[in-house]
Amino acid sequence: MTIIMDGKKLAEKVTGNIKSEIKKYNIRPKLAVIMAGDNPSSKIYVQNKQKKALELGIDSVVLTFPQDVYEDNLLENIYILNEDVNINAILVQLPLPEHINTKRILEAIEPIKDVDGFTSYNFGLLALGYNPYCIPCTPKGILRLFDEYNIELEGKNVLVAGRSNIVGKPMMMLLQNRNATVTLAHSKTKNLKDISINSDIIISAVGKENLITEDMVKQNSIIIDVGINRDINGLKGDVDFKNVINKASYITPVPGGVGPMTIAMLMENTFELYKIQKNYQLL
Repeated sequence: MTIIMDGKKLAEKVTGNIKSEIKKYNIRPKLAVIMAGDNPSSKIYVQNKQKKALELGIDSVVLTFPQDVYEDNLLENIYILNEDVNINAILVQLPLPEHINTKRILEAIEPIKDVDGFTSYNFGLLALGYNPYCIPCTPKGILRLFDEYNIELEGKNVLVAGRSNIVGKPMMMLLQNRNATVTLAHSKTKNLKDISINSDIIISAVGKENLITEDMVKQNSIIIDVGINRDINGLKGDVDFKNVINKASYITPVPGGVGPMTIAMLMENTFELYKIQKNYQLL
C-alpha cells in the first residue's frame, strides 16, 4: 500500500512547536523580506509567509521595490537590515528583476541572518558537511519528511532532478551527508529514464508537468515532488501522480507535500537565528 506523505500535517506539527516555544518564552523573532518587481507568484508566496509568521508570533516586515529598482538601492537596504539588531532573519524573494545581479544581492546578507542559507558562507559549510547557520528551506523540509516517515537514506540510490542552488544542489549535499549515492540530473542529462528506473528515491524539482511518469520508476520507489506547475485546474507537480502512485511506496502530493514544509522550515530557521543571535538556550 502506497503511503502519501502528508507535508501539511507535519508542517503544522513543526509550526505548532515553534508557536508554543515563542509563547512560552515571550519572545518576538523578526523576519524581513525584500521583494522587487511585480511577479504575481512572488506576491502570493510573501503573503503566505507573512500570514504564517503572524500566526506563530513572529514579526515580519516586507520591503517592496518597483521592477526598475536600482541594485544599489537593494544593497543599501540589506546593509541597514544587517545592522538592525531587531531583525533576526533576512529573506530576498526570488526571482529578482532581470537587471539585478542576484548573486551580489544574496551575498550582501550577513550569514547569521541568512534565513534561506543561500550565501556562499552557509552554502560552503553545507558542502563541507559542517553545520551552517541555516539550511535552505525546501531541502531541509524534504529531509524532515524522510525523518518523520523513518526512511533510511544510507546506501540508497537517489536521483535529484534539477540543479538549482535553491533545491537541487543543497539537496544533493544533504543526501550525501546521510551517505546516500546521488545522481544530480539537469536539462543536459541524456536518458533520464535509464537513471530514474534504477533509483530507490526520486526527487524532482524541475517545474515540468509529467516529467516523471510511471514507466520511469521502479516498484516501491520513493517519490518526492517539488515541482510547481499552474494551469486552469490548479497546482500540479513534476510527477504523474495518479499513475506513479501505483508503483511508489511513498509519495508526496502537490499541493500538500513539500510546499507546506518549505514555509515551516522558513519559520523554524527564523526562530533558530533568533536563538543564535540572542545566545538563547531554550530548555
